[in-house]
Amino acid sequence: MKRVLITGSNGLLGQKLVELFSNSPNYMLLLTSRQPASVFASDQLQYRQLDTTRRGDVESAVGEFEPEVIVNAAAMTNVDACEIEREKAWRSNVTGVENLLHAAKLSGARLVQISTDYVFDGKNGPYSEADRPNPICYYGRTKLASENLITTSGLSATVIRTMVLYGIARNVKTNFGLWLLSNLKAEKPVKVVDDQIGNPTIAEDLAYGILKVIELGRQGIYHIAGPDLVSRYDFALALAKIFGFNKKLITPVKTATMKQPAQRPLKSGLITLKAQTDLDIKLAGVEQGVNIFKNQVNSVLDHSAKPAK
Repeated sequence: MKRVLITGSNGLLGQKLVELFSNSPNYMLLLTSRQPASVFASDQLQYRQLDTTRRGDVESAVGEFEPEVIVNAAAMTNVDACEIEREKAWRSNVTGVENLLHAAKLSGARLVQISTDYVFDGKNGPYSEADRPNPICYYGRTKLASENLITTSGLSATVIRTMVLYGIARNVKTNFGLWLLSNLKAEKPVKVVDDQIGNPTIAEDLAYGILKVIELGRQGIYHIAGPDLVSRYDFALALAKIFGFNKKLITPVKTATMKQPAQRPLKSGLITLKAQTDLDIKLAGVEQGVNIFKNQVNSVLDHSAKPAK
């Protein structure tokens, strides 16, 4: 039985990882997040409050649980907040990884780190794992700094880059899919950029890719993202169509008109051929992914509509 410590277990990806790994008898899990309690009300799942920016706390958690693998799904991912609150972003996205690497070195654990297409400048995407990073915003710089820490550490580790992650889970921060859903459902008009290109990724696919990386013992850098390269606007139209919302609520705009604090890579996207062949995974395109998302949303609504026993 493999011992796996998951940071950020209360987040979207963290929850999908917990659901996937806990269904297998091959894994013993320790769930960790900053929050005092787990979103999973199960005695079978060990939980520990953990702030990865506190080195002593990370050392204690790793030293006591003795994981063979640490999956770091904890990060500050709000791109504009990272641009403004740079010290906080660095602590979360770089110092946290430094602390996990230090603890992994002491315990002999492997580290799986989640990264992003924002390590690229978006001038000439889609990008392969071999392409040279050149981040244009502070969030991208923090994620590249953490990648560099890992690749120069000499430790057994894997960096997985993804993008436009969406899905639904318990009490999670909003993501592009959830934001669209809540606005369109309320019949509120939305402005969506049509000049940012990338691969929308349903969270289950990323979780499954991480599972395969661990099972196969893969190291290095992998791109795991949906296969369809589309603009955010086209993704929004697809979601509206599949959910049966009014497409006229969606207005295409250019990124420059949004006047956001952080620059975004425009012609981005990730080439996922290495992951598909090396990990033997098939990733969901926009239509399939949004249909999975719709089924999840309906299942959550059905569950919440049932009277408590």
